[in-house]
Amino acid sequence: MTMTTDIAGQIIAAERTLLDPAVRQDPEALERWLDPDFTEIGQSGTYWTRDAVIADLLSTDQSVYEAAELSETLVTRLAEGVYLLTYVVQIGEWRSRRSSIWRFDGDQPRMVFNQGTSLPAGS
Repeated sequence: MTMTTDIAGQIIAAERTLLDPAVRQDPEALERWLDPDFTEIGQSGTYWTRDAVIADLLSTDQSVYEAAELSETLVTRLAEGVYLLTYVVQIGEWRSRRSSIWRFDGDQPRMVFNQGTSLPAGS
């Protein structure tokens, strides 16, 4: 499915926003960026609800995410107003391949789902 470069840019920018340590520590920002139906499957295989993710982010140091670098970004339109973003995030030596689903609420993209898979060192 085709889409405009502008929408892909918005989705990638939204993902980067959610990696910002200041946003990860701001409950109002998290409420704005995470869809009410948000869920996550973490790198450990743990299933997370929106409330559990927000509580975890607010209770742990997020400063390591200042060094987060995204690469291999690809945005695919799944349906009207719904997009899949796949990418690799690297923080120091730690890398993971991630996927997130974004849904537009008016002009505001909101993350509906996220999954992370750790990548072996040196891959």
